[in-house]
Amino acid sequence: MVLRITRPGVVVPVRVDPAGVAGPTRGQARGPRWRAVGGGLHVLEAADPEQVEQRIVEAVAGCGPMASATGWAGLAWLGSRWLRGLGPDGRTRLPVPVGLGDQRVVRSRPGVRIAEDWLLGGDVIEVDGLPITIAERSVSFEARRAGTLTRAVQVIDMAAADDLVSIASLTTYAGRLSGRPGIRRLRAALSLAEENVWSIQEVPMRLEWRLALPTARVLCNAPIFDPDGRHLITPDLFDPVAGVAGEYDGAIHLHEGPRRRDLDRDALYRDLRIEVVTRMSGNTADTAAFLGRLRACYRRSTDHRARARRWTLEQPDWWVDTSTVARRRALDEAERAIWLRYRRAS
Repeated sequence: MVLRITRPGVVVPVRVDPAGVAGPTRGQARGPRWRAVGGGLHVLEAADPEQVEQRIVEAVAGCGPMASATGWAGLAWLGSRWLRGLGPDGRTRLPVPVGLGDQRVVRSRPGVRIAEDWLLGGDVIEVDGLPITIAERSVSFEARRAGTLTRAVQVIDMAAADDLVSIASLTTYAGRLSGRPGIRRLRAALSLAEENVWSIQEVPMRLEWRLALPTARVLCNAPIFDPDGRHLITPDLFDPVAGVAGEYDGAIHLHEGPRRRDLDRDALYRDLRIEVVTRMSGNTADTAAFLGRLRACYRRSTDHRARARRWTLEQPDWWVDTSTVARRRALDEAERAIWLRYRRAS
């Protein structure tokens, strides 16, 4: 496939050219300045194979004229901040999923995963010169093949966090996939998904919380205000009925600056009579200990419920609600710079 990529910083693979004009000669292609990427194509050695966009282009180009980036690759090309070709551990590099419909004409090769599912009408679009599957198709591909239900929910939540899909649009698309492998997992994940998640690590924390306390009303990144309408804090997770907040502290929180802010945050929660449970980076396997701390928060919170609350979830007139994909998509550029600035810290 000859691609005409318009995105800066990406080198397009080319075929051997006996004249050495449109590509390397056969002799040059065997030399140190070029490397093969499959499908008889070559790319300059200087092209960075670790760059996500470069990996995607090389994979698609080497799979023939019907190829399109799908799964995490399609989402990364659309600008996903969270689905960038790494496994759940954040280190393992995943193969690039390439969709070919139900007409398999290319074998998988190292670093490339061929998807044989038939494509629906309108599933493939072109963005910056690269054929990719639409976001709903890419998300459903990843979620249906996820190793765990938690991972499937993470895929949906983080695609929604970047406004690539809404839960409504993905639910509608899933209705067209009856009988496909993994459709039950996709539907189960959709029933648990949220549109206002700010970090991928919030997802397992939320799912464990809801599984342990199924009657709890757990909100994602709900802003808390004082009675005068001043914004106080936005917890990662919050049960407003019990007055229990949940915070995920990644490794960066061990540094002095973030740690000081965490101490100030915890002091504010105490002043507001909100109990807070914290999940630490590297502690994701210690579910029992986390749930023990969570239940202790609920027991302590009963002491506060009879007292007048010093906080409210009622949003003042000046506040702009960005809790849904539809609301975020409706923002203009100036509003996005203000109300979505939390994304810059992601």
